[in-house]
Amino acid sequence: MNKKGFTTTNLHSDRLDKPEHGVLHKAIHTSVAYGYEDARKLAEVFQGKRAGYNYGRQLNPTVTALQNRITAMEDGIATAAFATGMAAIAGAMLALLRTGDHIVSSAFLFGNTNSFFGTLQALGIEVSFVDATDVAAVEAALQPNTRLVFVETIANPATQIADLAAIGKLCAQRGLVYCVDNTMTSPHLFKPKAVAASLVVNSLTKTIGGHGNALGGAITDTGLYDWSAFPNIYDSYKGADTRLWGITQIKKKGLRDMGGSLGPEAAHHLAVGSETLPLRLDRACANALAIARLCEGHAAVNRVFYPGLESHAQHQRAANLFHNFGAIVSIDLVQGIDCFEVLNAMETVISSSNLGDTRTLAIPVAHTIFYEMGAARRASMGISDSMIRFSVGIEDTQDLLDDFSRALDQALTLKSA
Repeated sequence: MNKKGFTTTNLHSDRLDKPEHGVLHKAIHTSVAYGYEDARKLAEVFQGKRAGYNYGRQLNPTVTALQNRITAMEDGIATAAFATGMAAIAGAMLALLRTGDHIVSSAFLFGNTNSFFGTLQALGIEVSFVDATDVAAVEAALQPNTRLVFVETIANPATQIADLAAIGKLCAQRGLVYCVDNTMTSPHLFKPKAVAASLVVNSLTKTIGGHGNALGGAITDTGLYDWSAFPNIYDSYKGADTRLWGITQIKKKGLRDMGGSLGPEAAHHLAVGSETLPLRLDRACANALAIARLCEGHAAVNRVFYPGLESHAQHQRAANLFHNFGAIVSIDLVQGIDCFEVLNAMETVISSSNLGDTRTLAIPVAHTIFYEMGAARRASMGISDSMIRFSVGIEDTQDLLDDFSRALDQALTLKSA
């Protein structure tokens, strides 16, 4: 089949892999164990000399089909799927890093990623948090023992855009692993390989799966990094193809040994959900821009965070990098307006902690997903006590605008009373 576009390739992914009985979707294989009539072949699978399956914790045919989809989406060479996005990040970091290593990370991080990096620090791995919107801050933080740079494409919740291309050039010059979390954009809006990323993170739970019905995460190797120069690869994983050393070690040490395996049922849900990714996300992005513009002009709102607005500090960078501006909109309310009152007044928008769903979801950021960080760290990330993050869905645009207008108008009335 000739090379096709993103949507066509993904829609036909399973079929072109020749699944059993000519089905269009890869079957859900629930077996944990795999039998071999010739025991020598089982041994060869364990030793990596033969392709095949040995135990469900390491691999599963349904999961393999999903991994192949993600690899194609990200234009990579291989993908390791995990039970959650956090399992993917933790598995990759713990597989590749050792005590005494140092990483540079964006300071504008998802709360649980920030928490996990604190765990790395407790294990003797240094972490420097910097303003990744400026490559100079990343460069200034580099040390002789730096192994990896970690950034997100669009920060959650204040939507800062990392200096992705310049950081990629810096990492290539210094021989550093460049790990980019693509969850907030997805491979439909942006392929981190274009900015020389070595590894790409996707929380499959979010926009790729898209329906809030399955957890999953993935690490994709773009094939750009020279793993023969990375000092932490174990001899056991140094195969003939040096490009696969990193992802092999992640699969063995980060997935097999740590056990954060993705189940076949979840893999199936995520694969089927991914087929409509471009349709869903384009609609959500259009809704998000409409909401951001409404909020920017409303008297109840002090500030709007959305890269699609010309007022956003990195608007032009986002326009140059991304196919669209994403579906996350955050707002700060004016003093005297209670964020809980605004949320409770909404009818279509749901108070919920997920994002990337078909439905529009909202959460009071400082009081929930970033509460554990403490007030000082939240302030350094631009998170106020009145901030609300909206993960915009695919509802009818006017219904969402009516819901926002009603809730914000009601909040102003209560403030004036």
